[in-house]
Amino acid sequence: MTAVDNGHTHLRGPVLIIGTGLLGASIGLGLRRWGIDTVLSDPSPSAEAVAQDIGAGRPLRDAEPGFSPQLVVSAAPPDVTAAVVVGALKDYPDTVVVDIASVKATVAQDLAGAGADLSRYVGTHPMAGREKTGPVAARAELFTSMPWVICAPEEATGTAIKTAQALALDLGAIVTRMTVEEHDQTVAMISHLPQVVSSLVASRLQSTPPQALSLSGQGLRDVTRIAASDPSLWVQILGANASRLVDILYGVREDLNRLINTLEHPQAEGARLDLAHLMSEGNAGQARIPGKHGAPPKAFAQLTVLVDDIPGQIAKLLTEIGAIGVNMEDLRLDHSPGQPVGLAEISVVPNRRTELIEALTERGWKVVS
Repeated sequence: MTAVDNGHTHLRGPVLIIGTGLLGASIGLGLRRWGIDTVLSDPSPSAEAVAQDIGAGRPLRDAEPGFSPQLVVSAAPPDVTAAVVVGALKDYPDTVVVDIASVKATVAQDLAGAGADLSRYVGTHPMAGREKTGPVAARAELFTSMPWVICAPEEATGTAIKTAQALALDLGAIVTRMTVEEHDQTVAMISHLPQVVSSLVASRLQSTPPQALSLSGQGLRDVTRIAASDPSLWVQILGANASRLVDILYGVREDLNRLINTLEHPQAEGARLDLAHLMSEGNAGQARIPGKHGAPPKAFAQLTVLVDDIPGQIAKLLTEIGAIGVNMEDLRLDHSPGQPVGLAEISVVPNRRTELIEALTERGWKVVS
């Protein structure tokens, strides 16, 4: 199969993807959109078959004699990534090999220890995913506008680095360059810590009475959303990046002990001030997380619209906002407990908020804030 010359692709193919889970199958779907010949391999015949059935690529067993891909993507679990990369470098001596494992330093160390040809290898990490796993959860647009980190070893050739970048660009991702140590330290804070804290909070719910859980609002759902992630994968990730995560958890433990000590004596002198400081420190940290287009989250104003819980209402609301001519910067949906209505929290630029409230009210929508 020949890649379609559409002016948008950087890779010419073929691309061999080893591992057809969520990320591997999503890469296949994303490349197939551009007509790039994508070949699949997975130790699980059923996973490979599902990835093939959804259109992520053709099986390696059907490849022509002398098959030599332009690029091999190791989408294998972190604990076998290095072995898969070593095997691919050996099997395809003229091919660039990348991996997409979520930890980089241990992979780099294992490859160096194995004496792998690092001139044709580039470590990468697409910062995208879902709580669902497997090829059935794959999406061609999964990487669109998401960061894709390139961690090239010193030995990597310019061709190898350009090929790795081409993969990210063809999938619509935003390329970022880091060293393996910078990467692993970064993901320990922005990815691994949130996962651990989410799982710890969710674990407290195991013995919570159903009546109490029925009162859960969006706050609990937000905090525990990623607690639904695959435990087997996270055992590997946390183990591989343990030393960096532990350093961060020491700081969390200090803050938690500080909070416990304050709450044990909430009426003591200075207790309320300390609680205020803790909450304010959280405010300051949260405000640093970039919003849309890199703008601070508070750069936008919010309003909440009551939406009847019937088919088509959200679509109708979004259509009318578009007709009013106000650009919606963000949308968050929630349900009103025990009521057949939903809450649509809409973010807009501040100088359009009043205009939108008035226009929606005129059209019969109930704006509650």
